[in-house]
Amino acid sequence: MTTSPDPHEFAAEWIDAWNTHDLDRIIGHYALDVVFTSPVAATIVPDSGGEIRGIDALRAYWAEGLRRLPDLHFELDQVLTTAGGCTLLYRNERGQQVAETMLFGSDGRVCRGVGAYGSR
Repeated sequence: MTTSPDPHEFAAEWIDAWNTHDLDRIIGHYALDVVFTSPVAATIVPDSGGEIRGIDALRAYWAEGLRRLPDLHFELDQVLTTAGGCTLLYRNERGQQVAETMLFGSDGRVCRGVGAYGSR
């Protein structure tokens, strides 16, 4: 059975971790065998096809993303819940709307994530 964190508490901690650019805190939310899909991943890691597999690859991807975006900042708009996960709706430093859906594994860490971006 999946032990899911409270979606609102998770969202607050997740947003704060990103806004402080604390890569260790960010990565701490994810399972070792995480699969993360995003169109940004396809840009930063071109041979990924937009899919990042495993915690080490995710750390490398986000380290590069944070390096490229020193002004990165998220503003949480809404938390949507689902069975065993949540979707965070937020705006990034460019005012772009982002939806990030995360499903939690049995350890309460994100095992699957999908990022979707609105037009700028």
